[in-house]
Amino acid sequence: ASGERPEHTLEAYRLAIAQGADFIEPDLVLTSDGVMIARHEPMLDSTTDVASKFPASRMSTRNVDGVATTAYFASDFTLEEIKTLRAVQSRAARSQAYNGLYEIPTLDEVIALAASEGARLGRTIGIYPELKHSTFHAGLFGANVFEDKLVETLHAAYGNSADAPVFIQSFEVANLQYLNTITDLRLVQLIDADDVNAD
Repeated sequence: ASGERPEHTLEAYRLAIAQGADFIEPDLVLTSDGVMIARHEPMLDSTTDVASKFPASRMSTRNVDGVATTAYFASDFTLEEIKTLRAVQSRAARSQAYNGLYEIPTLDEVIALAASEGARLGRTIGIYPELKHSTFHAGLFGANVFEDKLVETLHAAYGNSADAPVFIQSFEVANLQYLNTITDLRLVQLIDADDVNAD
């Protein structure tokens, strides 16, 4: 329910489930201590209050999709530091009423929410995690570290089966090819439509 609550918060996922969603979709990035958190991009600037809590000296310039980007990166902060941040609505056309209220969840917390809400409602709530910028993360943490962490976490929670209520998605290709060798969970290749007319 990203249009009604700041995206990638437990409160947005919980509202979506209440509205009837069968799956919730955490976009994933890594903290400096290697914890998977739900954020739309590795940059924290537009989706959190990071600039009001940390000095500009914590910003860095990194290559993201071939573009030098100066920002506050999740990968430069520990989970403990990330937990001091609060989510904000990144799109001006959406309600700003909930800015600063909700913390940044870990993947483990998203999985726990799906399980508890599913049990409460008597139906399965699946998850549809997206690996964000695998190549970027590989440059920081090593090849396949991100993917291995994800699979380890998902197998522990759901087992290793194509019948699990899980879809792993990515815009990249190599990471999905690698994942196909280590998991039976379903994989989805995302394709952008940036050059397609809206009509």
